[in-house]
Amino acid sequence: MATFFVILLVSCDVKDPSSAGDVVDEARIALVQGKFETAIELASRAIAADKSNEEAYFLRGQAYAAQRKHAEAVADLDEVIKLNGKHGAAHDRRGEERFKLGRFEESIADFDKAIELGARRQREHWQRGIAHYYAGQYEKGQKQFEAYQTFEDNDVENAVWRYLCMARRLGVEKARDDLLKIRRDTRVPMMEVYDLYAGKLKPEDVVKAATAGDPKPAVRNQQLFYAHLYLGLYYDAGGDAKLAAKHIDEAVKHKIGHYMWDVAKVHAEVLAKGARKKAK
Repeated sequence: MATFFVILLVSCDVKDPSSAGDVVDEARIALVQGKFETAIELASRAIAADKSNEEAYFLRGQAYAAQRKHAEAVADLDEVIKLNGKHGAAHDRRGEERFKLGRFEESIADFDKAIELGARRQREHWQRGIAHYYAGQYEKGQKQFEAYQTFEDNDVENAVWRYLCMARRLGVEKARDDLLKIRRDTRVPMMEVYDLYAGKLKPEDVVKAATAGDPKPAVRNQQLFYAHLYLGLYYDAGGDAKLAAKHIDEAVKHKIGHYMWDVAKVHAEVLAKGARKKAK
């Protein structure tokens, strides 16, 4: 699944900024270049000069989010929304950051607001469907993934998340029998994941596909991340908490710079919380 948020680069070469606006321009450039500490420092200077500068808060919030400093990101996005309640992109990004903090219902509220304000189209918002799943709103999650299918009908992950929602409501067999049809997802090992959920392959086939052909380290890492993530979710849906935790923890070890890694981290925390409850 592709991350929606796109940072726009404004061409500006400011050597000696003399206003909050100039500093914000420099912060934007630093953010696009991946210089997150610099972006935070510059945005902080702009905020100190003008505490009503919503763009400075927004940029600093994005830089914190890029560093996976979720609480700091939410705090800045709170300020943006206080200044401009109709800032749809701020609601959408805050929804992502709230999700990563385990605040699922608040995340959904932000995603809904972003859709209302036109920052996102409802049928494209797969992050919203995942938030519904973790909030226990399985029917709403299922409907979100069905809507996404009308936008992108060749995404195994979308089919799997709909399956997971259905499995919670109706059981694994019904979820398998009604698995969305996917023609060909070219990402490795997505089609093997699909066939696993369809009951056509075994779990070991997914890992084998992820490591076939001696991929380069970065590629192998990413492929193993997705293999273990969807194996963990598969076992969780089937009621095997031990194997679910094993594969989710392994997925988290294969860190990638994508929203789905944060989903894996959230799932690991949910499983750990459940295990602690059972131990009491």
